[in-house]
Amino acid sequence: MAELRLEDVIRRPRITEKNTWLMEKGQYTFEVHPDANKIQIKAAVQTTFSVSVQAVNTMNVKPKPKSRMLRRGAGRITGHGKGWKKAIVTLAPGQHIDLFEQV
Repeated sequence: MAELRLEDVIRRPRITEKNTWLMEKGQYTFEVHPDANKIQIKAAVQTTFSVSVQAVNTMNVKPKPKSRMLRRGAGRITGHGKGWKKAIVTLAPGQHIDLFEQV
């Protein structure tokens, strides 16, 4: 498998109510490439945002089941959404990422 570039590791920041609460504690949440490991995520955050990272926690978010009805009682279509990988990055005390402050 080819090595991931640092630009490809972080896909997007995740902004939710819980993540906004975590930002006050110095923890930031990102959606990352499914093949990225903690070392690659740490290096990508440090170089992209010029901060020092203390810890990285990762988890795979399972896809949600989806279903919808067809017209006139013809039946139901079932499937699932897309799964993704989440990384919660803890920064050193006194540091923050300005990208999240604009939201």
